[in-house]
Amino acid sequence: MRSPLHLLFRCLLVLAFLSCGLARSAPADAEAKPAAQPITARLVVGTRTVFVFRAALAGYSPQERLDGARKRFEKALAAGDAQHAETRDIAEGTQVLLAGRLLFLVTPGDVNPLAGDTTGEIAADAAAQLSKALLERRELGSPRYLLTAIGLCLAATLGYAFVLRTLSLLRRRVRAFAERSLGRRLARISFRNVALLDPDHYIRFLRQVAGLLVWTARLFATFLWLSFLLAQIPAFRSWGDRLRDYMIDTVFELAGKAASALPGLFVVVAIVALARMAMLTAGSVLARVENGQLQLAWLDRDTAPPTRRLVNVAIILFALAMAYPYLPGAHTAAFQGVTVLAGLMVSIGGSSLVAQGASGLILMYTRALRKGEYVRIGEAEGIVIELGMFETKLRTGLGAEISLPNALVLGNTTKNFSRTDAIGNCAGNADSTIETAVSVGYATPWRLVHAMLQAAAARTEGIVAAPAPFIAQAALSDFYIEYRLVAHVRAPTARERLEALSRLHQHIVDEFNLNGVEMTSPHFMQEPAGSHVVPPAAWCSR
Repeated sequence: MRSPLHLLFRCLLVLAFLSCGLARSAPADAEAKPAAQPITARLVVGTRTVFVFRAALAGYSPQERLDGARKRFEKALAAGDAQHAETRDIAEGTQVLLAGRLLFLVTPGDVNPLAGDTTGEIAADAAAQLSKALLERRELGSPRYLLTAIGLCLAATLGYAFVLRTLSLLRRRVRAFAERSLGRRLARISFRNVALLDPDHYIRFLRQVAGLLVWTARLFATFLWLSFLLAQIPAFRSWGDRLRDYMIDTVFELAGKAASALPGLFVVVAIVALARMAMLTAGSVLARVENGQLQLAWLDRDTAPPTRRLVNVAIILFALAMAYPYLPGAHTAAFQGVTVLAGLMVSIGGSSLVAQGASGLILMYTRALRKGEYVRIGEAEGIVIELGMFETKLRTGLGAEISLPNALVLGNTTKNFSRTDAIGNCAGNADSTIETAVSVGYATPWRLVHAMLQAAAARTEGIVAAPAPFIAQAALSDFYIEYRLVAHVRAPTARERLEALSRLHQHIVDEFNLNGVEMTSPHFMQEPAGSHVVPPAAWCSR
């Protein structure tokens, strides 16, 4: 005989197997086949959908119910008594009658009770649509009505054209008023006899606002005109009703949303308008500083462009921070997620961009470079043709354009040849300086080397006489002396400067050869076998 404990264990084991079987069979039982789509049949008269049969009735499918309704409708039309539609409630639902005769029955299976629909409401709507369809059929067969409809359509088209013409004239009047009155008043605002504001900016802004309002009015007038035309044509009246209903629903929906967001929108518009006016005002003042019309102690024409950019960025950021809480949907999770994503992207990918921009601002405000100056930055040498926020562009004497990141420019030594002469005084009317170096042995008198370099500079076309070329003995090396010649050259382009330097080198070689001085630096192990002086007879003359 088995113990009670053993029987209890076997019972628990059987229950476990049963529970596993039920758990495995549950998904299979839960997987029901997708419900077949309900078969519907649509009763259409003309261009209007009168009713949609959705349920079977007394063994008749929706399509068979539709076929029966069509036969009864055609019979009523043939008899000539199809004038008006009405409804009647019965126990099975609501009947739709045509001239007192049954057309079809609206059953509870044809309506959606979850949406609050009833058979009476659906049947009344079907009767109304049927009455409209019958009226449109009669109007299509009436020549008098068609002529009247054509006349109304022509009148509406003329009115529509008149409205468009009036809106165009109104837009022109606004433009003329802005140019005549607003422009004259803004031009009177000045500081130290210098006009501070550009009326063109404000006039253009007013034109854009007027154009937006006019196009909105044109779109609204087009909707009204098109819906009226469709309403006059019986074959397209249902489309006109849909267009009108869509426009009304859209207008009411927008009006509701705008009413709830109107206070915040007013604040946002005011902030944007004030920010725009502030940017235009600051731009007008700084543009006059850049052109030299207005002079301020703390600002000049070189720092005016970056100052304008900084002021615009500061105004935009401040306006955005002030307007953000009042934007519609600003407190939603989607809007906040987008802003967080944008901030993350800027913080990750904008580090190098911020570094370049900061370097550009340092270069601009320290006035290390100016447009048109001849500089040498590392291995690059040329005229500064653009000093931007993120890069500096040079034009070399060989015609190449070099783009240097501003961080690289700031991290390298910059030699400016357009600021001062060799001894640090103002360069006067010379455009830039050129310099070259030669190394000559100690056996050659330094006074002779100075004279030869001075003669070569005097013979070079493009080198100005005042200030005079300057010669310095830059280094006393182990085997030779390094002589450095610095001269001022009037060369507005990098190509002309390179040509002047090339002519100077040619004349230096000629002077050394004429005076019998070797240009070979005596950095050697033994004396050369022959002289390196080239006599004039061996020169290649052209």
